[in-house]
Amino acid sequence: MNVKYKKYIEYIVNDIEPPYLKYLEQYGLKDDECELIISKVFNQPVTIKDNRVYDINGKEIYYETSTGYWVKYEYDNNGNLIYREDSDGSWVKKEYDNQGNIIYYEYSDGYWIKREYDNQGNIIYFENSDGTIRDNR
Repeated sequence: MNVKYKKYIEYIVNDIEPPYLKYLEQYGLKDDECELIISKVFNQPVTIKDNRVYDINGKEIYYETSTGYWVKYEYDNNGNLIYREDSDGSWVKKEYDNQGNIIYYEYSDGYWIKREYDNQGNIIYFENSDGTIRDNR
């Protein structure tokens, strides 16, 4: 990649914002150039297919519609969804225990839930932001 082209790609990477794919249309780039730029935006190799961006494991990490609505996804090392955000400003965060059980999640509206599980995966403790508590420990 020559220096001028590399600077151009870096300029686009630093310039774009969601909706990424719609934003990239103005540059008239080839598919492989779009993948290069989106890979740099997400700091990982990606593939783009049908307005969806996939990580190296085939997990969808971004989606957008032709109207500009978009959704971003993040996963932990076990492939569990840990964060979801959309163009409406809504988001959700999730945490998991070593068995893959959701132990905490929180929504952008402030609602949250905490859970604990026994060795068989049964919920033994539940608490939420509404003040509901169930304790079977």
